[in-house]
Amino acid sequence: MQHLGIRIDIKNKPELDGGFIPYFRFNQAFLKTADQPFSIAIERNDKQIHIKETFVHGDDAHKDADLYYLDRLIKFELWQKGGFRIYIIGNDSLYKKLKQEYSPGGAREFDARFMGLVYQKDFEIIKCDKLPEPFEMEKTAGGHFDGCRIGVDFGGSDYKVAAVIDGKAVYTSETVWNPKINSDPDYHLSNVTAAMKEAAEHLPQVDAIGVSSAGLIGNNRVLYAQLYWQVAPELHNSRIRDIYYHAADKISKDLPLEVANDGDVAVLAGAISLGKNNMVGLALGTSFAGGFLDRNGNLSTWINELGFTPVDVSPNAAVEEWTGDKGIGVHYFSQEAVIKLAPAAGIQLDQYETPAEKLKAVQNLLIEGHKGATAIFESIGCYLGHTIPLYYDVYKADNYLLLGRTVSGKGGDIIAETANKVINDEYPELSVEILLPDEKTRRMGQSVAAASLPKIN
Repeated sequence: MQHLGIRIDIKNKPELDGGFIPYFRFNQAFLKTADQPFSIAIERNDKQIHIKETFVHGDDAHKDADLYYLDRLIKFELWQKGGFRIYIIGNDSLYKKLKQEYSPGGAREFDARFMGLVYQKDFEIIKCDKLPEPFEMEKTAGGHFDGCRIGVDFGGSDYKVAAVIDGKAVYTSETVWNPKINSDPDYHLSNVTAAMKEAAEHLPQVDAIGVSSAGLIGNNRVLYAQLYWQVAPELHNSRIRDIYYHAADKISKDLPLEVANDGDVAVLAGAISLGKNNMVGLALGTSFAGGFLDRNGNLSTWINELGFTPVDVSPNAAVEEWTGDKGIGVHYFSQEAVIKLAPAAGIQLDQYETPAEKLKAVQNLLIEGHKGATAIFESIGCYLGHTIPLYYDVYKADNYLLLGRTVSGKGGDIIAETANKVINDEYPELSVEILLPDEKTRRMGQSVAAASLPKIN
């Protein structure tokens, strides 16, 4: 097949999505003939700098492909690393077009505006003669088991609660909620508080509280999360940014509290349950998030919002409603992927059901042996098999841990098995392990791991 004049060869295609074009395969094919250097540096908080050296063609015949390649590359880097300022050395025409894309009215206006809000900086793209020096920070990764701890994992369709004593979960539960459709801050605070109190009722005392939360987290505060996207922006700083502190105070004042992104907690759960480092955690839930634990057991300070990074370069890929972009992770590795593929599988879902209920309906059909349901999870596995090489290129991790409601039960086994087949067939040079913990850890592991986040003084 061809895309923007670039020939892309793939052998394995998802049964229910024949138009899928793996982003990684496009990159490989593009770079085979690109030889003009193009350098990018992305700055984020604490003056951290990530450098990306690459190539473009720089001729008229490839002008559309060059711009598309850089557009997807910067999109990936912004949502995987984070950033508010981009420095560029390279083709002047491409620089000007990229600057226009990230300006008001440009194709990436949303991304520029969002990253500016997250970092409280004006987003900008700068042409320069010399890139700033690279600089990356690390952070230690929980793993504290002493005392009586509350662990809560807040997702878009449910929250999971764990009461943990000296590293052992004495109580776990799962409760459905609908944060993404509620604009009342009191709804959110009351549910967050109820979750913490539920765990507290099963502990003789509370020594610390750990929270796994979907969204961008900084210094235990919510920088942005789709959980709360219906809350009016003017209420965000006063009611949402410190919501986990407000709820914890209702349990007890001045308790040690630690909040982390759900992707980071997913990978921490894997490190705890499987005893492995150098791992990417992939949380396939309401949305899709990643986390990374390096060889030394440290977490990165990257945002790892893989749900909004490119996966598919097909011009007919599904459009994500929030960002307005197409072909990005949330539609390939979450319950949204199951819902997206259901019509092609001959499955009609009740429009009045919640996304979590729709996922459960397909999972029930899978248990009954429905061929269309099987094809859905095989198709997701095919997506994953073509995308893990992309993640390996970025993280250089040997282990990939799958967690979240989308990989619960038989579906998770099918996804992992299919992904392994694709990797072995098309990327035999890649030696990676796709890990699925036991069923309880798949669903409850993040809440238990979250409990280990804070250190008790």
